[in-house]
Amino acid sequence: MKDFVERLNQFFPDFETIEVPRRTVVLKEGEISDEIYFVKKGVVRLWFNNDGKDVTFQFFFPGKGVSSIESFLEKKASLFNIETITPCELIVIKQNDYLSAMDQSEELRNYVFKQIYHRLYHYQSLFLSRIKDTPAQRYEKLIAEFPEIIQQVPQHYIASYLGITAVSLSRIRNKGLI
Repeated sequence: MKDFVERLNQFFPDFETIEVPRRTVVLKEGEISDEIYFVKKGVVRLWFNNDGKDVTFQFFFPGKGVSSIESFLEKKASLFNIETITPCELIVIKQNDYLSAMDQSEELRNYVFKQIYHRLYHYQSLFLSRIKDTPAQRYEKLIAEFPEIIQQVPQHYIASYLGITAVSLSRIRNKGLI
């Protein structure tokens, strides 16, 4: 983690670190984002409200950047919420600092491109998995590909992420379908 913070400091020498309690929404669906967060400690999730139902679609752990990039860059309302699951330390990068650093550093532009590519790949995989895989298969893939989610995220958020109810997830786990 020290290397990660040192790298950020190289691009953003004046960044701010904030401590955020668990279950705090740092960006609300519908708001316009002017910050990017990097997780220094804790777990963050992205979710949206679908007719009163909470739908989780991504988790972020230490060393990862999180934002509503479309809102941040295009000044459009965010389509989702960014919420801490656990107490977190977040590094906050303001839009002006981000844009200035992007103009000055090809290395940073390449890093951001890779992160956006990985996020797009994640969304495509999640989308296709919801179409072709059973809930048990989705859970099995989650265990294999992202064990940190199983270890650190409450079950009701995992169920939402998998597109099933907490009761269904409990049945899958209890039946040992994986």
